[in-house]
Amino acid sequence: MSPQQTNPEGAIDVELSEEIAEGVYANLAMIAHSNSEFILDFIRLMPGVPKAKVKARIILTPEHAKRLLEALRENISRFEEAYGGINEPNEFKFPAGGFGGPVGQA
Repeated sequence: MSPQQTNPEGAIDVELSEEIAEGVYANLAMIAHSNSEFILDFIRLMPGVPKAKVKARIILTPEHAKRLLEALRENISRFEEAYGGINEPNEFKFPAGGFGGPVGQA
C-alpha cells in the first residue's frame, strides 16, 4: 500500500513512543545559534540544587526555528483566548543555588 492510500494527502504519520509521550519537565530554556542552526536546551532547575541539568536538546534550522516561533505565537494566542492572559514576569534572574529555598535533609 502506498503512503497516499493510507494517509490523506499532506498528512504525516507520526509515531510517539510511550517514553517520549511521558514528556520531560523543564523550567528554563537556553537558546544559542550559529549561521546554520538554532540550539534549544531545555533545562530543569530544582530548588536548593546548585547544578541544573539539560533534559533535552533540540537542534533546528533557522527556517524551522522561525516556524516554531510562529506556531508558539499562534498557540499562545489560542490559549489566552480560551483561558485568559498569561502573566509576564517583569524580570528574570537566575536564582543563586537553584531557587534558593531550603535544602531537604534525609
